[in-house]
Amino acid sequence: MVRPIYFQFPLLTQLQTQLEGQLKAQLAQRVRAMTGASGHAQDFLQPAGDPGLFGPDSAAWQVHAHFVAMMTGGLSSLMLQALHPRALAAVWDHSSFRSQLQARLGRTALFVATTTYGGTAAALQTIERVNRIHAQIRGHLPDGTPYEANDPELIRWVHLGETTSFLRAYQDLSLQPLRADRQDLYFAEMAQMGERLGAHGLPLTHHQALMQLQHYRPQLRVDERTRETIELIEHYPCAPLDRPLVSLIVRAAFQMLPDWALDMLQRQRSCALEQAAVRTALQGMGASLVWAFADTGVAARARQRMDPAFKAAGVS
Repeated sequence: MVRPIYFQFPLLTQLQTQLEGQLKAQLAQRVRAMTGASGHAQDFLQPAGDPGLFGPDSAAWQVHAHFVAMMTGGLSSLMLQALHPRALAAVWDHSSFRSQLQARLGRTALFVATTTYGGTAAALQTIERVNRIHAQIRGHLPDGTPYEANDPELIRWVHLGETTSFLRAYQDLSLQPLRADRQDLYFAEMAQMGERLGAHGLPLTHHQALMQLQHYRPQLRVDERTRETIELIEHYPCAPLDRPLVSLIVRAAFQMLPDWALDMLQRQRSCALEQAAVRTALQGMGASLVWAFADTGVAARARQRMDPAFKAAGVS
């Protein structure tokens, strides 16, 4: 019997391992550059055995581990958010997102990562910090209409935009989409998060989420602020090396929008052939990044934290 080549040439196996490690590190570096991500995956190793707010069997752990879907869904949710004048005003007047879009996305990514995969104490502290910030954000629209960032109705709007966009992107771009019952579980899990942030009456199923999103339509409009925000997202800042991937993600983000939102933005849905091509390309890149982060990403570190062998080793 002929032995496999990697048994005959151990140096070749070692070289392959080194090359894989270098490639994974380069992919991780590109991801951090694209999103402006901060924080370190090592932080999610503690405390050992702590499942956090959801735990490893949750739908949230599955959905939020897919980088390409989360970035696509994140940009799509920003487009939706821009349709609500009071929600947009809260970030327009009180953040630097127009000049530092990457930093804004990075902060959102860190919030999602910590509240999804972090230990219980870290997740709750992160939520409380956001609540304190929201309590200080208030102002008026150009027409004099007042707004407050901690308004439960605005928090629910943002929650609906994010959860429906994240799930839509995951279902389209993941090679392991959720069954219908797991999709409903995702909304039930995320409702707990939204309630901690101050929202009320959040949906517990996918259907309820889509219906609640529709109920906001009379409050939505497209104005100069909306158009500037959409243009900013279309020209998402990134290094030339990342431009091809980012361009695909932005195109996909538009396609994740509901038909009525595309109509408001005076955009047409791409033809079926173009949608399929973009989806296939992003599915491939998504699978590559799942491989790259399989052992060292935030979700991987959180799973290691839950491993009984990790806890038994006395790591603290």
